Parts: sequence; structure tokens; C-alpha cells
Amino acid sequence: MKKIFRISTVPISLNVLLKGQLRYLNQYFDITSISGNGPDLDEVREREGVKTYAVEMQRQISPVKDLFSLVKLYFYFRREKPDIIHSITPKAGLLSMVAGKLAGVPIRIHTFTGLVFPYKTGMMQKILVAMDRLLCYCATDIYPEGNGVKNDLLKFKITDKPLKIIANGNVNGVDLEYFDPALFSESEKQMFKKNLGIKDDDYVFLFVGRLVRDKGINELIDAFTKLESQFQNTKLLLVGPFEEDLDPILPESKNNIENNPNIISVGFQKDVRLFFSIADCFVFPSYREGFPNVLLQAGAMGLFSIVTDISGSNEIVKEGRNGTIINVKNKAELCNAMKKIRLQDLNVNSSKMVYRTLIEQNYGQGYIWESIKNEYYYLLDK
Repeated sequence: MKKIFRISTVPISLNVLLKGQLRYLNQYFDITSISGNGPDLDEVREREGVKTYAVEMQRQISPVKDLFSLVKLYFYFRREKPDIIHSITPKAGLLSMVAGKLAGVPIRIHTFTGLVFPYKTGMMQKILVAMDRLLCYCATDIYPEGNGVKNDLLKFKITDKPLKIIANGNVNGVDLEYFDPALFSESEKQMFKKNLGIKDDDYVFLFVGRLVRDKGINELIDAFTKLESQFQNTKLLLVGPFEEDLDPILPESKNNIENNPNIISVGFQKDVRLFFSIADCFVFPSYREGFPNVLLQAGAMGLFSIVTDISGSNEIVKEGRNGTIINVKNKAELCNAMKKIRLQDLNVNSSKMVYRTLIEQNYGQGYIWESIKNEYYYLLDK
């Protein structure tokens, strides 16, 4: 069997982003997963049934530690002689593509799941652009996760190599058997609502993700505060952690979250399906994304979504069909969109099936996995 290495900076990326895919590919190839050490890497080995190898890699720029990681990857590639190396996160991409080129790995693939440099300025942007250009120079094949990522790579002239999107984008698709609204009974949903303090006649807007500035949480809290003054029986359900050190929201937004009885914040949850199942509308006003899995999950659970006009989100959501698209950082547009959906109450059962079908046709895991497998075969044959 041909030997393929899948590589990420930290093990949680392999564990979460590629869940199920590694086991599937291991039927056709000899798969080894490479990342920093930790329980997530152990879980990948046990659940996916693949080999693993630990190489500590820093997410931040760290010249000395990066050099050690590069050398370790180089010698491992020289010893194991993989046919393909395939990275999915920025630092792992840079280090593995350079090490792979030096070690003579014939096929060196990197998937850009999101870009940081378009949102930076000055010297930091120049450094990040240079790093991605070096990554692409050392790679043989470049795959943007979606058209938005592809357009930014072209705009900043990161590479002149062909840029191919596999399937319709997204690195893993959505597990439609797992994210299925039919799994939860009405009595189960009613009990879950009761435990959260949500009444049967409450209309529930849902956000799932980190509660940080870049996810549009400040705008969401402001828009909801205006909306609830016009509509009784309206709730905002927030599922995700705060990140005070990295990207804090405004103090007044956090105060509102903690003290407004109509805003329910439950922190990080490993299983978010019941939250999707009791919601009426998903709201995702993020400033930037690569290709947000949470929107695929929301669609698979039959939710109409309000999203911002950014890469990934504007590819998954088709205006008027499974959601609506507003401008980034626009509180008034967000409030109006929430008001419109609140008045229309679109999420009847027939509409839920339409939203789910759109995701099933374009982002089902079987389709994504098969496309990746076929791409590997194509590159190996070529």
C-alpha cells in the first residue's frame, strides 16, 4: 500500500477536523497521522486505527523550536519514505512542506483551510505572506478549502501553481448520520428546553463557536438586545467558550450575556446536537472563516442560517434557500435579518428538510472522502 502522512500542528485538528476520514482512507493507503503529542493524538490512533507519530510544533513563530521540528520531520521523512505528505494547518504546512522537499518526498500536498494574512497589516502581514509563499514553493500540490480562500491566495500572489478545490470544499464534510434531527424525540427536546429555562413557545436563536470579537459576538448581542425589546418569548442561546486572553468581547457585551435572562450561555459543549435540535434559527456573524464546519452542522440539523458575507459562509449559504447573507460588522442588518426570520418563522418541517438536503447533496462525508481518495490515486498515477 502507498504510504501517506497526514499532518497538523496540534493533534486536536486531526482528531476533530478529520474524524472518520483517516479510518476510511486507511482502507486504501497506509496512513500515519503526525502532530504534537497529547490525548487527542492517542484518540486518533485508537479510534481511526492508524499509526501516529509525535512532532511538537509551535503555532506561533518560534525560530529555534521551529528548526528543531523541521529537522525531526526531515529525518523521519528520510527514514520512512512516504509517497504523499498532506498537511492541513499553517505551521505544520510550512515545516512539513520544507522538510518534505529536502527529504525528496515525491508528492507534497497542503490544504489551506483558512488564511490569516488577509486580516493582518504591516510587517506581520509581510512575514505571513512570505511564509505561505515558501510553503507553496515547497509543495507540489495546493488545495484551497473553498473559493474565498482560493481568491485570497490569488489576490496576494501566494503561488502561481494550480489551485484546485476538492469536491465543493471543506476538508471533511459533515456526518449526516450523527447530525440528524430525527435522532431526538419531541419529549427529549422539551425536557432539554425545560432544563435550560426555555419555554415551549420561545423562539430560539442559536450561536455555536468561540465567544470572541472576531466571531461577531458584540454585534450579535447588540442586535439581540434591540430585537428582544420588540418581541416577547425570544431567546439567544450561546454555545462556546470565552477567550479573554486572545480575542475578548466588549465588557458591556459580556455583562449583557451574564445578566440578561433571555441570553443563555452554556460554555463549551462536546456534543452540540441537542442545542441545534431545539433552535429555530442559527446566527453566525463572523468576521472571517476558512470553511466553517458549524454551518454544515446547522444545515444538516435543518436550521436556516443568518451569516456574514465572508469566505466559506457565503459558499455554504444560498441566499433565500437555506439562509440569508448580511454585511460584516453591520448591527442594523443583523437585527433586521433576525427580525425578518422571527416574523416569518420559516422553520417548519418541510423547510428543515430542504436545508438538510442542500448540505447532503454538497457536503456529505461519503462524497468528500471519496473525492480525496480519488485525488490521491490521480496524483500517484500521474
